[in-house]
Amino acid sequence: MSTPDRIAQFEKMASADPSNEMAHFSLGNAYLQVGRHAEAAQSLERCIAINPEMSKAYQLCGQAMIGAGWEDKAVAVMMAGYEVAARKGDRLPQEAIAGMLRSIGREPPKVERPADPAADALRASGVFVCGRTGRPGSKLPAPPFRGPVGQWIFDTISAETWRDWIGQGTKVINELRLDFSRDSDQEIYDRHMREYLGIDDELLAQLRAPASKA
Repeated sequence: MSTPDRIAQFEKMASADPSNEMAHFSLGNAYLQVGRHAEAAQSLERCIAINPEMSKAYQLCGQAMIGAGWEDKAVAVMMAGYEVAARKGDRLPQEAIAGMLRSIGREPPKVERPADPAADALRASGVFVCGRTGRPGSKLPAPPFRGPVGQWIFDTISAETWRDWIGQGTKVINELRLDFSRDSDQEIYDRHMREYLGIDDELLAQLRAPASKA
């Protein structure tokens, strides 16, 4: 599917359900890929307003704001995003935000603890803490599908967050009229899933690397 077609679909999703955080995230990401920085920033700001725990959205929003020439706004967004990423242990967005801040002559904020102490305490007591939300939850009984991505979800994502994705995924299927007999539609669904769960391209490559060497 071409980028303009993806943008049109995401615009339709965001318009149909303004509370759909992933529609705004995906739309912002698609705008960013074609250099529509101001529109990307606005969509990603809406995503953050709905879900202020999505560290990847702060990263992309800061990138879009820098591209739009809104450096002061970018700094504020990235400072907040850095703290969210550090608290949740989202290493890749945290490192990316730090790099962007330094690229414009700013240092990331000092974070005394790289993770949420409450989450640390819960983990130490044996409670499963979701890697996406930072909240306690139930562990999935088994990986939702085979392969390294399925294993990562099993190890990292709570059953509650996974159920939330199933609900979101149903919206994606219905609103985009996906047909899983087509490989392209399956990839669209998978991309939405990865974005929702916080699996960016760098993490995806890392997850797939061992399998590619086998």
